[in-house]
Amino acid sequence: MELVEVREGLARILVPKAERIYDAPVFYNPVMALNRDISVLLARVTSPKRVLDALSATGIRGIRYALESPAEEVWLNDINERAFELMKRNIALNFSGSLEERGKRAFLRGEKEVIANLGDANLLMAEKFRYFDLLDLDPFGSPMEFLDTALRSVRRRGILALTATDTGVLCGAYRRACRKNYLAEPIRGELCHEAGLRILIGTVARYAAKYDLGVDVLLAYYRDHYFRAFLRLKSGARKAEESLARLGYLWQDERGKFEYSLEFLPAKPGAHGPMWLGPLKDVEVVEKILKEARNHTLGHRKTIPFLELLAEELDVPFHYDTHALARKNGLEVRKIGEVIEKLRGLGYRATRTHFSPTAIKTDAPFEEVLNAMRGG
Repeated sequence: MELVEVREGLARILVPKAERIYDAPVFYNPVMALNRDISVLLARVTSPKRVLDALSATGIRGIRYALESPAEEVWLNDINERAFELMKRNIALNFSGSLEERGKRAFLRGEKEVIANLGDANLLMAEKFRYFDLLDLDPFGSPMEFLDTALRSVRRRGILALTATDTGVLCGAYRRACRKNYLAEPIRGELCHEAGLRILIGTVARYAAKYDLGVDVLLAYYRDHYFRAFLRLKSGARKAEESLARLGYLWQDERGKFEYSLEFLPAKPGAHGPMWLGPLKDVEVVEKILKEARNHTLGHRKTIPFLELLAEELDVPFHYDTHALARKNGLEVRKIGEVIEKLRGLGYRATRTHFSPTAIKTDAPFEEVLNAMRGG
């Protein structure tokens, strides 16, 4: 395969040359540089010692963890032999020293140990039981086939980072697939992206509870074509029960008014969920990540503006899309800044949200939001 060199963050890597990224024999998506930026920044502020990039392809994510975070031991894994060979070349391109090969593994030893592994991710994670401080799952599609093993491979009190690119499933376009894969009822419409993210986190919380593990959300967001969540595990049956107590259901009527409830089973028909109704960020962690971003070489020019938006966003469940509300209630579309200022003037909290450029997060009641849109 013909290769070209690209730079991302502090890394230099060789990637297959292809007209379309999905045609390449080994996958590399430059758009996901923002995803990888935030991953590295989170590792910089949480300081994991052992890191696994379970589905590595070219190895860019794992190499960036090794170059740009305090991690002392970084594992790169892929089941594809071409990917394995390319990972080894990219490791050699970024680190001094020679690779020592043993069967289907290659080791680079030095100040940091970087290991390339050829094999099934589930087999590797099963072998490395409670081993990794940070385990990163970034699959094509759903992470569900790897979730159980990942939860057993990451250390108790470690961090599980996972991406889901099956947005159509989590957003209700494929309702039966969501029921099958995530054991949840999705919602269509303007709330689908936030609800999809919360379904993903809620599913992890339910799976983790089997192992007496709870979860804290360090940061979770929706971007482009994917969902991303960084979850700190908490050890103990009580912690698992506390996380399950943050699961519940969402309802929305034809006017766009929503309500949600923390409960094990839905109290009335038309419920969407179960889903996570707790916070989507740890404010202190996000502020540290943003500070690191302003002093670090990044791979994507939009990483800092996106982090600024996440840091400022009001962390309450769900949002109001002003365009959808106007359409459903026969109102004029007003500038979103005017609506926010009106609500703040009435004593409510209100901010923009990363889920939609035309939506707001607020603790104001539904009728107050409509009044603010009317200019009242």
